[in-house]
Amino acid sequence: MSLLSDPRFIEASSHLADYLGSHLRVSIAALALGLVVSFPLALIARNRPVLRGVLLGAASIVQTVPGLALLALFYPLLLALGALAMRWLGVGFSAFGFLPAVLALALYSMLPVLRNTITGLNGIEPELIEAAKGVGMTARQSLTTVELPLALPVIMAGIRTAAVWVIGTATLSTPIGQTSLGNYIFAGLQTQNWVLVVFGCVAAAVLALAVDQLLALIETGLRNGHRLRAGLGAAGIAAMVAASLVPALAGSGARYVVGAKTFTEQYVLAALLSERLQAAGLPATTRAGLGSSVIYQALRNGDVDVYVDYSGTLWANQFHRSEQLPRDALLDALKTQLAQEHVTLLGELGFENAYALVMPRTRAEALHIHTIADLASHAGAMTIAGDYEFFSRPEWAALREAYGLSFRAQRQMQPDFMYAAVASGEVDVIAGYTSDGLIKKYDLIVLDDTKHAIPPYDAILLLSPKRAGDQALQKALTPLLGKIDITAMREANLRASGSDADASPEAVARWLWETVTAKK
Repeated sequence: MSLLSDPRFIEASSHLADYLGSHLRVSIAALALGLVVSFPLALIARNRPVLRGVLLGAASIVQTVPGLALLALFYPLLLALGALAMRWLGVGFSAFGFLPAVLALALYSMLPVLRNTITGLNGIEPELIEAAKGVGMTARQSLTTVELPLALPVIMAGIRTAAVWVIGTATLSTPIGQTSLGNYIFAGLQTQNWVLVVFGCVAAAVLALAVDQLLALIETGLRNGHRLRAGLGAAGIAAMVAASLVPALAGSGARYVVGAKTFTEQYVLAALLSERLQAAGLPATTRAGLGSSVIYQALRNGDVDVYVDYSGTLWANQFHRSEQLPRDALLDALKTQLAQEHVTLLGELGFENAYALVMPRTRAEALHIHTIADLASHAGAMTIAGDYEFFSRPEWAALREAYGLSFRAQRQMQPDFMYAAVASGEVDVIAGYTSDGLIKKYDLIVLDDTKHAIPPYDAILLLSPKRAGDQALQKALTPLLGKIDITAMREANLRASGSDADASPEAVARWLWETVTAKK
């Protein structure tokens, strides 16, 4: 089978216009904002050593912050500012997606523009500036007709560097809700679909090279006085921006936004929800790869309309409740808590996906480990691995307190990679998920939590406040409630983590719906 006929490639290509357009819009907006701020600052600071040092130092510090962290930090900041604006001015704004991405990426673009503009202008021979003054030029005339043209190659080199940095870093904006080429990469990593990963990387690289070459065309045109060449470069960038607006304008009608977190099961369930909405004639789009706190806040603020969460996650992580309640009592209490925030708990899907400590069956049997209590006496000589959230979550603190767990080392890794790591002996124990099909694939066992340190984790369907009375939405999704059991979900997760052409979340979602309807 050729690559072009591979269903995974075809599936990836179907999203290209949307992902590429969104990626280009946020990148150009961030680069433009960065230029508008940093270029005047560079002109002001060029002959002021103290201010120059402060600006370059601050911009350098921004560069030391990892791109994903910088993007993520803007989300809670804008949430707080939005709440204050609503309280004081009666006007709010969305802290989800585009705005935090643009602001973070604009900061990321400032260092090369500041440094190269200052370096280019201060590198001009003093004699040339004196000559400009000697013929009667004002400082403004000297700057625009002598200094900037001479410094142009260095300044444009900084702008080109900033453009490449911004386009590359924009792939990391997916977890805060900004659609980008990073959607391919995050989805591919979670589902081990390497076609998606490569597709996203290549698309981002091609986009960065295209923008860089268009900026180079503008630079050479301005430097050599070729207005046509500079105009062609500018027209090329304008055409790219215009083309990026087409998918947004075409899909500007009312759409339901389905959210998904950062692991395989969530991609499958989001695809299933989208399919059910579209089958009911309700247009839907998916925002995947969101963090647990981000997705709930996005739902509460109306940026996401519906998604699947887990009762234990909301109880312990979102609402910071530590009471150990039976399943039914916890769901009742959670429904009341959610109602206070005007979030609707539509119902349970029928399965539980709890955190659990997992290890290879043969190793557990050899050490006579069947429960977490049995594990405690061996933990000091073992290494445990978890996902990126687990060791900072209340569940981990509860497990340590209940069983006195103290491992030799802790490691964090991609969820799907954990299972291969524990099966191969790279780590001894993992914090896995009870609905994960990889448990069966690698012949692992789930250790019993005899003290019930981990709360129930029923999969539940949540609706945003603005969709609370949406009967069409509820009618489309109600047939899923109570119909997905743990066996079906494990099989779906296993299928989605495979490398077959039919392992895409959309294909697995179709299989899962067929399984659900066959049980009627």
